[in-house]
Amino acid sequence: ERRRRGGNGARERPRERGTRRERDQQQQRGSGWGRATLAVAAVALTVALVLAAAAEWKRWNEASRLVTPHPAPPALPPGSTGPLASPQLFWGTYRPHVYFGMKTRSPRALVTGLMWLQQGEGGGSLRHTCEQSDGLSRYGWVMHDGENFGVQEIRDGGLLLKTEFVKRPGGDHGGDWSWRVSVRMEGTGGPTPLLSLFFYVATDGQGTLRPLLENRTRLAAVTGTTEELGDFTLTFLHPTADGEGNPKHASYHSLDVPSPGLHLLTDLVRSSLRSRSMFRAPGGPRRHFFAVEASGGLRGQGERPLPQPRGQLLLHQVTLEPPATLEVTFESGSAAGGRRGRLVGAALTAALSRHAADFEQRFEDTFGLARKGFPLPQRHFAQAALSDLLGGLGYFHGRSLVQSPQDERPVPGAEAALLTAVPSRSFFPRGFLWDEGFHQLLLARWHPALAREIIAHWLDLMNTEGWIPREQVLGEEALAKVPPEFVPQHSEVANPPTLLLALERLLPEAPESYVRRLFPRLRAWFMWLNETQAGPLAHTFRWRGRDARPELFLNAKTLASGLDDYPRASHPSPDERHLDLRCWMALASRVLATVAERLGEPAEGYRAMERALTDSNLLDQHHWAPELGAFADWGNHSTAVGLRWHRPAPAGPGQPPPAPRLVREVREEPRLRFVDALGYVSLFPLLLRVLRPDSPRLPALLEAMRSEQQLWTPFGLRSLAADSRFYMRRNSEHDPPYWRGAVWVNINYLALGALHSYAQAEGPQRELAAQLYSQLRHNLVANVYRQFTESGFLWESYNDSTGRGQGCRPFAGWTALVVLAMAEDY
Repeated sequence: ERRRRGGNGARERPRERGTRRERDQQQQRGSGWGRATLAVAAVALTVALVLAAAAEWKRWNEASRLVTPHPAPPALPPGSTGPLASPQLFWGTYRPHVYFGMKTRSPRALVTGLMWLQQGEGGGSLRHTCEQSDGLSRYGWVMHDGENFGVQEIRDGGLLLKTEFVKRPGGDHGGDWSWRVSVRMEGTGGPTPLLSLFFYVATDGQGTLRPLLENRTRLAAVTGTTEELGDFTLTFLHPTADGEGNPKHASYHSLDVPSPGLHLLTDLVRSSLRSRSMFRAPGGPRRHFFAVEASGGLRGQGERPLPQPRGQLLLHQVTLEPPATLEVTFESGSAAGGRRGRLVGAALTAALSRHAADFEQRFEDTFGLARKGFPLPQRHFAQAALSDLLGGLGYFHGRSLVQSPQDERPVPGAEAALLTAVPSRSFFPRGFLWDEGFHQLLLARWHPALAREIIAHWLDLMNTEGWIPREQVLGEEALAKVPPEFVPQHSEVANPPTLLLALERLLPEAPESYVRRLFPRLRAWFMWLNETQAGPLAHTFRWRGRDARPELFLNAKTLASGLDDYPRASHPSPDERHLDLRCWMALASRVLATVAERLGEPAEGYRAMERALTDSNLLDQHHWAPELGAFADWGNHSTAVGLRWHRPAPAGPGQPPPAPRLVREVREEPRLRFVDALGYVSLFPLLLRVLRPDSPRLPALLEAMRSEQQLWTPFGLRSLAADSRFYMRRNSEHDPPYWRGAVWVNINYLALGALHSYAQAEGPQRELAAQLYSQLRHNLVANVYRQFTESGFLWESYNDSTGRGQGCRPFAGWTALVVLAMAEDY
C-alpha cells in the first residue's frame, strides 16, 4: 500500500511539476494576452472617447452655428433706429397686442398704455390686451400714417372710445407726443354706468419714475429718466365734459408698485382692485366701485413664485360717468428750449385736424381711389385697412428659442430686435416671415423707406447658416401669447421668401448702398434654401418639417409652406417634389439675379437657375399631372385615406377604456404619383408668373380658376377645389379645415396680379385673363368690404359658400392687400 502510494506519489510528482510548468506558461501567455486585450480595450476606449468627443464637438459646433448671427455687416446700420438718426420713428404705437399704448424702439423701452373697466357687479372686465374672448364688436385704426398720428375707434358693448395721438418733433430723444381719449355711451337705457380709465407708464429693467401727486390722491404727473429718453415729464390733465373744455367730475386713484414684468401688467392691476371706493357726482347717488390699492397686488401661485421686480409701474385711475375727454401729454426734457406751448386742448385739436387732412390727401395721391370712382364709404374702408396694418407695427426685442435636429432641447438664440407688422393684434401679435412679405407689398407703396427698414430688420435675424426662423417670439410680452409647443423654431424648417416680392417692388428706387448691405444676406438665404430644401432630383424642392406623426392626421401638415393643412403626399418621404417651393425659388433666382446685376456681382448662376426653373418642359416633367389636368406635387401618395374612430382597449382589467380618437385609415397602399389636390398650389406657376403668356398649360389653369365646381366663388378663389376629396375635410379630431376651401386674400391678390399681367401681354389667353381679372377683383373687393361693414373687422379668411369672415380678427395683415387690389397696384 505504501509502495502503491509511494509509487503513485513518485509518478505524480513529475506530473505535478509538469502541471506547474504548464500553469506558469499559461499564466505567462495569459498575462501577454491580458496585456494585449487591455491594450486593445484601451485603444477601443480611446477611439470611442475620440468619436464621442468628435460627435459632441460636432453637436456643439452645429448648436453654436445655429445661434451665431450671420457674419456679414448688418443690413440695418448700427444706430440707425435711434432717436438722433430716426427721430420720427423712435416713438410709436409699437405695442400691437394692447388696445392702446406707445413705446420707443429700445431694448428696455419705457412703455405707456391704457386700460379700462366698465364698473359693475363683481368688478366687470378689465380691458388691456387685445383678446378675441373680450367680444368687442369693433376696434381698429381708422387713420394712422405710420409715423406721427393716428385715430382709433373701439366699441365695447355700449361704450365707444376714440383714442388719438399726435407726435411733435424736437430735442434729441424723439420729441413730444399727446393723447386724447374720448368716451361716450350708446343705448344704455338707464343710469349711465361708471367707467374707469387707467393710464399707466412702466419701466422694464432700467430708468426711474417719480410721481407728482395732487391732493395726495390724484397722480397729476410723472417725471422720469431713462437711458434712451433722458429726462421727461408725463402729465395727466383733468377730464373735460365736452369739446369746450368744461370740467368733468371724477374720482382719482393711483398705484406706484414694482413691476414683475410687462407681460404681467394686466394681472398686476386686476389683483390690485378693491371695491371700497365711493363715487358721487354733484346731485347724484352714491355708488361703490372698484379702485386700485397698493395693499393689493399680484402674488405667486403654488410653487410658481412671482419673478423678482425689475421695473416700476405708475398708474393713474380716473373714474367718471361718460361722456368725457381726457388728455395725456409727454414732454421730452431735451425739447424744452424749442417748445411752442403744450400740445393740449385747442393746439391738439388743430394738430389732429391738420394731420387728418394730410393723411387723406396722401392716401389719394398714393392709391387714387377717388379717381377710380370709389365712393367715400369704400375709401374710408380702405384707409382703415391701411391704418390697421400701420397701427399693427410692433417693435420686439429678445431671443428666439431654436431647436436643432441634433439636440433634444431647444437653446436660446442670439439677442435680437425686430420691427415688423403683425398678422393679427389679438391672435398673432408677433412677426411671421411669410406674412411679412405680403405686409410689405402694401407698406412699400405708402412708406418705401419704412418698408426697406423692416426688410433689413428681418434679414438681420439670419444666423451664420443663412436661416431665418419663421416665427419670431421675442420678449416676454410676445411669449405670453404663444402656446409652448409653438415657441421653439426648428432649424431645418423654411418659409416662403415673400420678402423678395416686396424687395422686387422696392428695388428700382432703393439706394444702392441699401441694396449692397442686403446682398450678402440675400445670397446666404438663397443658398440655405437651395441646399436645405433641395428635392430628390435636380431643380426640384421639398419643404422640410412636415408633421412627424402623419398617422394622426388625414394629411400631414406642412407648416413650412405657409399653407399648413393644404393636401400634400399622404405619406411624407424624401421623394416629394413641392410645386409651390419650386416657384418660390424661381422668384428668388430672378430677384437675386437682378440685385447681382445692379451691383456688378456675378449673376449668371442665378439667371441659369431661373431659366431652369421656368423651363416649360422641365416643369411639365416634374409637376404636370395629366390625370388632374393641372400642375401638382409629387410624392408617396395614397388616394384612399380617411379618418375613423379608434377605441383603444382598457389599460388593464377593471379599468375604464381610454377616450376614442380619430386616426388615419389607409385603404390603398401609397405609391409614387402626383397628388390629387387641385387648388392654390396648382396655381403657383401662374401666381408667380413662371408660365409664359403663350404657355399651352395656361388655359387649363384659367379654366380651373373660373370653374364653380373647382376654384371660382362669388367671393374670390377658394383654396381647394370643391370637387376635391379633401375639400372642407377635418384633418384630425381637433383640427378643422384651414386651407381646404376658404378664400384667402393674399393668394387672391397674387392671382389678380398675374391675371392683370397676362391680360396686358400678347398671347392667346389675353381676353380670358382680362375677363377673369375684372370679375375676380370685383368679387374679392366687394366681399371684404361688405364683411367689414357688417362685422367691423378684416378677417383671416372668408367662407367660400357665404363669404362670411372666419378665423381670427382683426386680421389687418395680408387681408389689407385689398387696398392694392382696389388701386390695381400689382
